[in-house]
Amino acid sequence: MTGLLQGRVALITGASRERGIGLATARMFAEHGARVAVLDLDAREAAAAAAGLPGQGHAGMACDVTDAGACRAAVAAALQQLGQVDVLVNNAGVTQRRGVLEVSAEDYELITGVALRGTLQMSQAVLPHMKARRSGSIICVSSMSALQGGGVFGGTHYCAAKAGVLGLARAMARELGPDNIRVNAVAPGLILTDFSRGANPDEKKHELARSFPLGRVGQPADVAGACLYLASDLASFVTGATIDVNGGAYMH
Repeated sequence: MTGLLQGRVALITGASRERGIGLATARMFAEHGARVAVLDLDAREAAAAAAGLPGQGHAGMACDVTDAGACRAAVAAALQQLGQVDVLVNNAGVTQRRGVLEVSAEDYELITGVALRGTLQMSQAVLPHMKARRSGSIICVSSMSALQGGGVFGGTHYCAAKAGVLGLARAMARELGPDNIRVNAVAPGLILTDFSRGANPDEKKHELARSFPLGRVGQPADVAGACLYLASDLASFVTGATIDVNGGAYMH
């Protein structure tokens, strides 16, 4: 099945890493007909990632999601180049391994600034356009760590930030429903990405995954598939939901 996002424009943050959830989502969206704006800290990397997507009409641009002005500028650039924004995927994130007594104020600001404040600011930047068109889908990438209090990677502040993302997504879904804007979240478990490779060796991840009901480590495309569903009309009556993508490692 192809063309689920034909004629639509998607903006994805933190999407230039070769083995990342953001770039996998960008590729899958492009395969289904979307034009994609790839956002990341480095403009050249974002442009290179966009150039490598299937199809035509994509764009890559720099954006620091912790800077509200940069978020507004990125959305303005995407609108100028692509004409509209139908889907926002708040994927940008960063992690640290810290015990609760080790988390400094600087650590807390770094992690929550990207994952939580960045999600809010990117959503705020795109919402006037979506509200004017009375249409849109916002997808927020959280984590299984938010649901079970860790256990994958990242410290207590990471768990708190990703749990905040879930609360933010639900609050936005409730507020924005009358504008026909859907807001949902995905909560990846153990996914084999550049983001998680620094936490534990790949061999350890595969060993751990043998205990999961599905018996394997997740791939970025597994999360991208959930994002594709939420972005498409297949999920036209879905808002305020969280889709777990963890191979059954955590059920609730």
